[in-house]
Amino acid sequence: MLILEDLLYTEDHLWVRSSEGDANAVVGITDYGQERIGPITAVDLPAAGEVITESDVLGTVENVRAEVTELLAPVSGKVREVNTAVIDQPDIVNEDPYEDGWLVELELAQPKELKDLMTAKDYAVYVEEQRLRDEEENSLEDPVEALEVEEI
Repeated sequence: MLILEDLLYTEDHLWVRSSEGDANAVVGITDYGQERIGPITAVDLPAAGEVITESDVLGTVENVRAEVTELLAPVSGKVREVNTAVIDQPDIVNEDPYEDGWLVELELAQPKELKDLMTAKDYAVYVEEQRLRDEEENSLEDPVEALEVEEI
């Protein structure tokens, strides 16, 4: 799993690339996020010019099991550019989530919202905790099977 140092991250496994003092931010799905979703078969994103508010639905992705995942906007802003390549070839998000698989570029409405996002170090800790929880949940036995019946 790849986590890049120069990005900011959300608990919903999106990344944000924005240079200090820059009024724009590029948004994409993290490597871990695309792993959890599985092979992506469809991407739906807003049109250029649309205004997005933090925590609103930014778009959706669909996987091979026809499960749709909503992508919540990590920051507020106006959509400057949409990566149409991922709409035409959704598997780019799985193959290269940090470069060719980016989703949208936003003109930031509230640059201070960037401060609410996780650093790479914080995101790495968050992902590890989530992996441990997932492993724990997957390793729990069926409670009915775990019962031992003693004959009297």
